[in-house]
Amino acid sequence: MTFAPTVSDEVRALVPGFTHVAVEAHDLVNGPSSEESSALLDEAARRLAARLDGRAPHEDPHMAAWRAAYTAFGSKPSRTRNSAEALAKRALSDAALPRINLLVDAYNAVSVARLIPVGGEDADRIQGTMRLVRATGDEDFVTVAGGEETVEHPDPGEVVWRDDLGVTCRRWNWRQGPRTRLTEETTSGFFLLESLEPMAVAEAEEAAAELAALLERFSPGAKVTVHPAA
Repeated sequence: MTFAPTVSDEVRALVPGFTHVAVEAHDLVNGPSSEESSALLDEAARRLAARLDGRAPHEDPHMAAWRAAYTAFGSKPSRTRNSAEALAKRALSDAALPRINLLVDAYNAVSVARLIPVGGEDADRIQGTMRLVRATGDEDFVTVAGGEETVEHPDPGEVVWRDDLGVTCRRWNWRQGPRTRLTEETTSGFFLLESLEPMAVAEAEEAAAELAALLERFSPGAKVTVHPAA
């Protein structure tokens, strides 16, 4: 299975200039967070602080573009932040970045250091083609609330990632569902790096190359492919 996500014409029309770069990886060996992955996250926080130079994350031009995109489909960006802004805010706080597992730590580090939303999906749990669409409101989003599995539905017009079974991530890249997340049992993963103007496509591709190198570092022998920006 080759990762070939699609973006609907409705989303392209809503937010012109959207670009995504996909990283496909097989024969991965995931595991608990380690001293090495923890150090990687600490370094990402330092890189972020240097990049922002005293500004808040939402003042960065790329994060401002994402806030405008969220507003365009009816979401309140100060309440439901894109994943990169949410992580950046945490990285600069006393809470620090969460340690999840090796694969998640790797893509979170790239997201924070470069201020670009990055998501990771377990390739074996995706059904059919991943696609970015505007929701009808009838789609299922299986999540966990209060320790119990529950089904939510996106708002009509909300931008979501979905596959044949339902929504995998709500409000573009705000909240991923547990069904396709990367676990310590994951051996094949798909990673998406999402950018908007004014971030240059070349910068998104550099971020993807950095992530690919980290995946190879944590999983020697993995087969990692960076697909062209689309």
